[in-house]
Amino acid sequence: MNKLLVICGPTATGKTALGINLAKKFNGEIVSADSRQVYKEMDVGTGKDLPANSNLKSQMSNLNLKSKNLTIGFYEIEGVRVWLYDVVEPDYKFSVADYVKCAEVVIKDIWRRGKLPILVGGTGFYIKGVIDGIESLGVPPDWELREKLSNYQIIKLSNLLKKLDPKRWQKMNESDRNNPRRLIRAIEIASKIQNSKFKIQNSNSKLKINNLLIIGLRASYKLLYQRIDQRVEERVEKGIIKEIQRLLKKGYNWENSALGTTIGYREWEKYFKSFRFQVSGFNLKEEIIQRWKFAEHAYARRQITWFKKALRQAQGCWFDIYQENWQYKVEELIRDWYYGKTSGS
Repeated sequence: MNKLLVICGPTATGKTALGINLAKKFNGEIVSADSRQVYKEMDVGTGKDLPANSNLKSQMSNLNLKSKNLTIGFYEIEGVRVWLYDVVEPDYKFSVADYVKCAEVVIKDIWRRGKLPILVGGTGFYIKGVIDGIESLGVPPDWELREKLSNYQIIKLSNLLKKLDPKRWQKMNESDRNNPRRLIRAIEIASKIQNSKFKIQNSNSKLKINNLLIIGLRASYKLLYQRIDQRVEERVEKGIIKEIQRLLKKGYNWENSALGTTIGYREWEKYFKSFRFQVSGFNLKEEIIQRWKFAEHAYARRQITWFKKALRQAQGCWFDIYQENWQYKVEELIRDWYYGKTSGS
């Protein structure tokens, strides 16, 4: 029936754990929708939580994905296939278009084998791209322009977009208006339209989704921040510093790879460049860990803002992970939807 289940929400709400539990009960497989977990060798900081000695099982030839840069395969976690981890090297500039291309072939393959694809993650643009496409998805990136705009403050980016395309600015929500990457992409698109005969066409998803159910997970800010802080401490214990050391030894750095754009990695640049000296009377390591936590808090707030609007438009269902019996309620809803008693959107 080409059903698709989506589990989304802010970081640290237990989306993957829920997805794996549901996959066991409803004959499903996980398709990760995380813009950082696509990078190889960036495991600890992105929270892949892979079983010890697990290996990526490549299915590229079976999925007919013609790209030498993209590796499509799966890990098995508790007997469940988890797709779209470790797709590209850390120095590859992975785009939403790349993700949609990968997700579509994987989801079609899961349907072909008679199983339920469960799209799990917190990268809203990736999820939107799979479900209904994204306007101007086919506009190629202009890396020279992006480099030029990368040092602009938000106010300067906003004013530039207002001048280039005021209608596009008006359509953006508050979260997007405060996100430099989204502003730069909007400027990129507006510049392309203004400076050429290029015509924007909506890139609708090639997936024929007959029945969609979206589940959003949430928690109060106070409890969410506590979960985030605990998870950051766990990642420090698991060896984030050693992982970054390995990446640096392989030639990756904060200028030429995802290290410079990924929370949990970019905060450590000062640590490695300062030879771990004391700074302003504070222990540098502790300062960086605190900055990492604050960055995760801010990211969670942006995710919540984005998903509130998205789920309202898609008529998705929110579940508070601190409510009593919330997981049972999720399972009941999915069971009714999966076996045809209720329909999604």
